[in-house]
Order: sequence, then C-alpha cells, then structure tokens
Amino acid sequence: MLKIQAAVRFTRGIVIGPAYVVKEKAIEKPVVDPSRVVDHAMEKARFERAVEEVSRDLEKLALEHDVFAAHLAIVQDPTLSEEVFAHIEAGKTAEVSVDETIEGLKLVFQVMDNAYMRERADDIEDIGNRLMAALLQKSLRRFPGLTEPSVIVARDLLPSDTANLDASLVLGFITAEGGVSSHVAIMAKNRGIPALIGVPEAISSIQTGDLVAFDAETGEIYIHPDESIQADFSRRAEALKEREEALLERASSPVVSRDGKTVRVYCNIGSLEELGAAMPYAPDGVGLFRSEFLFMDSDHFPTEEEQFEAYREASEKVGNEITIRTLDIGGDKALSYFTFDHEDNPFLGWRAIRMTLDMPDLFCTQLRAILRASAYGSLRIMFPMITSLHEFERAKALTEECKESLKEEGVAFDSNIPLGIMVETPAAVFMAEELAKAVDFFSIGTNDLTQYVLAVDRGNEKIKRMFNSFHPAVLRAIAHVIDSAHKAGIEAGMCGEMAGDLRATEILLGLGLDEFSMSAQVTPDVKDIIRGLDVSEAAEKATRVLAMNDVEEVEAYLAGG
Repeated sequence: MLKIQAAVRFTRGIVIGPAYVVKEKAIEKPVVDPSRVVDHAMEKARFERAVEEVSRDLEKLALEHDVFAAHLAIVQDPTLSEEVFAHIEAGKTAEVSVDETIEGLKLVFQVMDNAYMRERADDIEDIGNRLMAALLQKSLRRFPGLTEPSVIVARDLLPSDTANLDASLVLGFITAEGGVSSHVAIMAKNRGIPALIGVPEAISSIQTGDLVAFDAETGEIYIHPDESIQADFSRRAEALKEREEALLERASSPVVSRDGKTVRVYCNIGSLEELGAAMPYAPDGVGLFRSEFLFMDSDHFPTEEEQFEAYREASEKVGNEITIRTLDIGGDKALSYFTFDHEDNPFLGWRAIRMTLDMPDLFCTQLRAILRASAYGSLRIMFPMITSLHEFERAKALTEECKESLKEEGVAFDSNIPLGIMVETPAAVFMAEELAKAVDFFSIGTNDLTQYVLAVDRGNEKIKRMFNSFHPAVLRAIAHVIDSAHKAGIEAGMCGEMAGDLRATEILLGLGLDEFSMSAQVTPDVKDIIRGLDVSEAAEKATRVLAMNDVEEVEAYLAGG
C-alpha cells in the first residue's frame, strides 16, 4: 500500500475503484525527413482539407461545449494558415508545419505570467492534435479499453479528452499537471466529479488496473489500499452520499434561521455551462456572474448581441435574481486578443473598473447587453474594484446614457435595475458609509479584500500561508462594511471564497450578512447550517471573534465551537 498526499483540493467526494492511466500522447510528433521533396501545392491542399474536417467536428462540439467555439475560431483564423503555409514554403510537410506552428503558439502562452493564460496552452495543443489527426487519418481517442467505471489518471487532460469521455465511466480524476482553471478542473467542478490535480507522483506510481482510493476533500490518495482503508473509505463514501442526498432534498426549502431571519444563498458562475451544472443544487439565485469568462473564452471582444444572448439565457434558466459583475480583467486574468502593458504590480494596476471606464465603448456594449437582458428576468449590475465614489458615479452615468439610448430605440429593459459594487479594496471599506448612500447593494469580495488588507500575494508560494480571511483585520473590515450598508438601508452580501467556508457561516450570519454566494456544490451545506442557527447567538459569537487579536486565536475558537 502506498499513500500520496495531494496539495491542490477544489472538489469533494470519496472514490474507490480501478485506475485507468491515459497514454501520454494522443498523436506522435512528426519526424523531419530532409531528403523528402515536398510538393508545396499538395501539402497546402492537405492542410486545407484537415482544417475543413476539424472545423466540421468543432462546429458539432461547440453546440455542447463553449470552449470549442473558441477552438473553431482559432482553426479558421487566417493567421494560423499563413504561418503553416510559410513552413510549407520552406520545404516542410504539412504535419511538420502544423507541429512547428503549434509549438510556437504554445510557447507564447506558456511564458505568460498569468496562470489562466498559461493553461490555455492546452487549448493550442488540443487544436494541434486535431489537425495532426486529420492529416494522418488517426483517431484522437485516448481511452481504448475503458469499459468500466474507473479513476482516470493522466499527466493532463485536454478539452477533446474530457469531451470524449463517457461520464458514466468516470469515478474521478487524478492528474499530474494542471491548475484550478484547467479544463479538467472546470469539468470536474461543473459535473460534480471528485478530482485531484497537480499530483506528479500519480503518473509514476499508478498503473492501469491498480485499486485506488482517494478523498478529494482531504487530498489523501491510497494505491492498493489494505482492507481497513477500503472499509474506512467505503463507510465515509456512504456517509457522504447519504448526507448529500439529505441536503439536496432540503436544498429548495426557504433558508430561515431558528429565530426567523431569511437569508439568500446564491451561487457563483462563470458560464452557461457552469449554470447548468449549478441548478441541481437549488441555489436561490446567482450572486456573482463572472462576465469576464465570456471574454476569456472568446477570440474577440464579444459583441452586444453575443453578450445579450448569454445574459438572457442565464436569466431565463435561473428564474431568480442574477448579479452580473461587469468586465473584471487584469491582475490574474488576461485576454489572448488584447495586450496589456507590462506592469510591475498588475493587481494594483490597470484592471476591472479602471480599464472599462477608460474604454467607454467597450463598457457601454456590455451595459447595453445587460440592460436588454434585464427585460427577461431579475438582473443586478455590479461594478468591481471600486475605490472611490467618483468611480461609481462615472459607471452609473454611463449606465444612464445606455438607458437613454435604448429608450430612444424603443428597446425594453428594467429601468430600475439595481446598481451595486464589489467591496474588495481597503479604500471601499474606509469609504463604505459614503458609498452605501449612493449604491443599491454591496457584495464583499473576500479574495481580493484579504489580499489587499494583509498585503499578501495569494499566488506567492512563500507567503501563501499568510493569506487568511479569518485574520482579525479582515473580519473587522467585513463587519464595518455590513454595518455601513445596514445604516444606509441597503443589503450586504458576500461572493468571495469565505462565503462558502463552513467555518465562517455562523460568524458571517452574526455580523448581519444578508446574502451568501459561493460554489454551487456548497450551497446545500450552508443553507442547512443557517437553518440551525439563532442570529442573536451568532451575533454574540461574532462579537467575541471581533475582539480577538490574531488569526490563530480566531481559528482555534471556531474549531472548538
């Protein structure tokens, strides 16, 4: 028996089953034959036929998976063809030309500072594999012999791999590479599949057919577990299944505390695909629609019509309130088709509302799309990274201009659509009383707020341990924001990771939080906890916590109940 501990954990679930190890490469790298005389016209024609074949396949896949629409745009981009043709003109075969072009494009992404964009190199590799398979008339399928439910073990999985997988044969995923924004991570979250990523030992330690047991929440992986471990995991899996079934049965019931306070428990989403996966958990609405993913999964700035269709479809699917955060790009998020100037401190740079206020045409395109979609459901607009009242007033003025233009065009929209802000900067915390008088709602973004309050780069491995939303400074900032909102007669919600941390639920309720928004999978748990709490008792606990002086004291107190 061998035990491995995974560091990156982002789903939950307990799995016991046989391993299926995915072979390393879908398509072998072509060999350059310097003695071969290349017919330029024939090689170009072969490449064009491959593009046509791949385009047909991607058009079908794009109907079910948004990512393949972006792949299709890249395949049909004339720039790609021009680069391949240049290699062919230099005397190389279509296969070698595609390989060298794709390797060059991958390198562009791999050297980027941004983690999300680095992981998009997988998309480029996937496109290259498709083109190569079409040229060589080979199958892309990497799962021959997968006939029973198994734990899929791989170095990494590309979009084509996850799209081709029969979900009924997947017990869980373990990958050696990838991050939380990789395609396998997104698929696992969307489908509720237990997964562990960034486990390099898995490839060298696990063989197809090995019995594997893992707990996605704790990160424990056992290879050839003994009978006692198997029995323990079976008990834990059964207990988790029973608990989740019971929680789901109650998930759609109103969330009311023991002493009668009604609380809304929403989910965070970044795409229509995520929304579809969220609905079985019965969230009360969407507290954060990350609109930037519409931009990040495209090869161009989405048009007003493209955005309108996405927002309208989301509104009709949910049937309840949706809060759409306007474009939040910069910092740790970038666009493949838009170049940001180099910044020494991108998290403190030209991002989010700063960028959109400087690009009013882009901003108004999005605002018009949201306003038009508001005629089909209950929508709210939320502006990110606000640091001053002036920024909000400028964003509001642009929104009013968009309303006027739509009115003149005779286009329907909700004229009273609420306008709120993400409170995620120390400036917004200190200005909370003034901002609360101007906006319709607050939503606290604890991820960035914690980073800025504690001066901790959460992506820096050396100091990552210092990033903790239970730090007294962060808790006091949250308390001040909620108090300021209530004094002004508006509500305060939270859409950062802390909202889904079960240790924080009672404290946040005690501080007066009106709305919790989190990963959909956690919503049934948070709802159940709130139903068992008394707000006055939670408030007493929150008061005690606010008086504490260090994060260790807070966590010890919460752990002790």
